Amino acid sequence: MTAPDERADHVPDRPSWRCRACGDPWPCDPARERLAAELSRVDLAVLMWDHLEEAARDMPKAPASELFDRFLRWTN
Repeated sequence: MTAPDERADHVPDRPSWRCRACGDPWPCDPARERLAAELSRVDLAVLMWDHLEEAARDMPKAPASELFDRFLRWTN
């Protein structure tokens, strides 16, 4: 299990949207765990939709289906 302070470092590095802590595509597993624990399902979905829109602007060549899977599918 990751210490809470370590999980907090799992934030996106824009414009690549890779995790600053582990280098995985963000939201990485630790970021997902933290966000899901801190937010209601509705608030989580709204936040991740906002991130999806920002990521789509930062990565215009990324397929929409991949962005949806990455940012939203896991929130349900």
